[in-house]
Amino acid sequence: MKTTLDIHDELLARAKRHAKETGRPLRAVVEDGLRHVLQPSFPSAPYTLPDLRVGDPDAPDPLERYAWPELRELIYGNPGTR
Repeated sequence: MKTTLDIHDELLARAKRHAKETGRPLRAVVEDGLRHVLQPSFPSAPYTLPDLRVGDPDAPDPLERYAWPELRELIYGNPGTR
């Protein structure tokens, strides 16, 4: 398909120079650039969180003995005292 593009002079000059240096037509250089920009940017492997646990993993959970309202008070304090 043919199309007309308005490309900045310096960028076109660089693309032409690259095409000449690599022995490829300008069309191929432009197509490769478009493919590069338009390819999905999925990471090659899913990110895995590093294991930053501390303490004994077999020890009992120290927060297990608290109910949620007690934990909230420990974390945020007593909202009625401010």
